[in-house]
Amino acid sequence: MSFEKQIEQSRTVITKAVFPNTTNHYDTLYGGQALDWMDEVAFITATRFSRQRMVTVSSDQVSFKKPIPSGTIIELVGKVTHVGTSSLKVSVEMHMENMYDTDRTLAVKGAFSFVAIDENKKPEKLKINP
Repeated sequence: MSFEKQIEQSRTVITKAVFPNTTNHYDTLYGGQALDWMDEVAFITATRFSRQRMVTVSSDQVSFKKPIPSGTIIELVGKVTHVGTSSLKVSVEMHMENMYDTDRTLAVKGAFSFVAIDENKKPEKLKINP
């Protein structure tokens, strides 16, 4: 499999509904919940790319562009954007849709870095197809 195909096949999409139990006192998605979902999608993307044990080492550039109200649908999209020797970076976008409308808006965007680890939890090289 080519490197490009490996990246393409690791792309991960998850759709969720924003219910009141995931919102704050402003009736919008709680920021911690958004980060949790984003890290989950990023982890799945990293693991699908590498097929190795991966751990999150950082999240950066997380931008909350629009508040996400209760009663909306969100789609999280994870994509590998950079590959190093033992680490990789995944970009995650969270798009918001009204349940009864076709409008779609980018609400949150972030980048997550991962490191491959061995059975002793020590960093190891990524196994990348040539």
